[in-house]
Amino acid sequence: MIAVLAGTSDARELALLIRQAGYSLLTTVVTESAAKSMQEAGLPVQVGRLTADDFVELVKSKNIQAIVDASHPFAEEASKNAMSGAREAGVPYIRYERESLSYHDHPKVTLAADYAEAAELAAQKRGVIMLTTGSKTLAIFAKRLLGLPDTTLVARMLPRLDNMQKCEELGIEQKNIVAMQGPFSKELNRALYKHYGVTLMITKESGKVGAVDEKLEAALELGIETIVITRPKIEYGAKFSDFTGVLDELNRCLKGGTDHAVSHGVYTVDGSTAGN
Repeated sequence: MIAVLAGTSDARELALLIRQAGYSLLTTVVTESAAKSMQEAGLPVQVGRLTADDFVELVKSKNIQAIVDASHPFAEEASKNAMSGAREAGVPYIRYERESLSYHDHPKVTLAADYAEAAELAAQKRGVIMLTTGSKTLAIFAKRLLGLPDTTLVARMLPRLDNMQKCEELGIEQKNIVAMQGPFSKELNRALYKHYGVTLMITKESGKVGAVDEKLEAALELGIETIVITRPKIEYGAKFSDFTGVLDELNRCLKGGTDHAVSHGVYTVDGSTAGN
């Protein structure tokens, strides 16, 4: 059986291809909405965050032969736990990550290494700022930007009760909350930017499937400055940006057994190869 860290639309597609290739599998997700998406596709799913020890236990209890990590590019903790668990359990770890989109040289795009830097850059620019990075790091931006003169923070996030409660606790006014489920077309992004009079948009370098291109393209076409938070720097080891590469690597690893998997890259969190 193969364990697939899922939760995104491309992860679901990859899981379906792995099953079509003849492997039994179990997808793991964090949210109930992601679980529903897997169930609708007919995929078995387990809900909940997993520590490194949880992954080791999963390998033992479910006879997992390999871990395929197709989690979101910014799910840093999940990936590190999966790598560590795979190393401890002695099974292959294979990373799938959608390709990045290159807007780095555009005059309206500013890169930030993390959320704190993005918040600081936004504080310098001010204006009407639309935040599209979700609710998890909302507090970082709210604490830095709310209360600044000539600054309005518009937060776009999933329409969940806990998100609305978080906005209330942080002091974000209801009129500045966009609670919608994506993906968003370029036209819808443009309409939202125009409606709020956005002068600065903040997003993550998620990749095409994450619709970051529609957000960016709409913003840049309107002349709106954009801060792009770059992906976490993680040494994954066996990493692919296409489904075929993942399937080929999966076949190679399992064909040779555990010894083959270890010698060809069961990687630790810091990127070194286990056993070296």
